[in-house]
Amino acid sequence: MPTLNQAALLAPCRVARVDAPEASPEWRTWLEEIGFLPGEQAMLMARAPGGDPLVVRVGGSTFALRCAEAACIEIEGS
Repeated sequence: MPTLNQAALLAPCRVARVDAPEASPEWRTWLEEIGFLPGEQAMLMARAPGGDPLVVRVGGSTFALRCAEAACIEIEGS
C-alpha cells in the first residue's frame, strides 16, 4: 500500500492505516494524536528542497513531517 511520503502533490487521499518502525513505536501514537486516523482525508502539500521535510495536511490542520514519519501513514486514493 502506498504511504503519504509517496503521494502525488496536492492529490487528495485518505489515511488507511498508521504503523511505526520497531525502533520508534511512539510515532504511531503521536501521528494518531495529531489527526492521522483511518478514514481522515490527507494531502501532501509540498516538499522542501532536498525532499525533506514534507508539508502535509490532515483534516483542517497542516504539519511538517519528515519523510520517515510520513512513510508510517498508509494511504488510499492517491
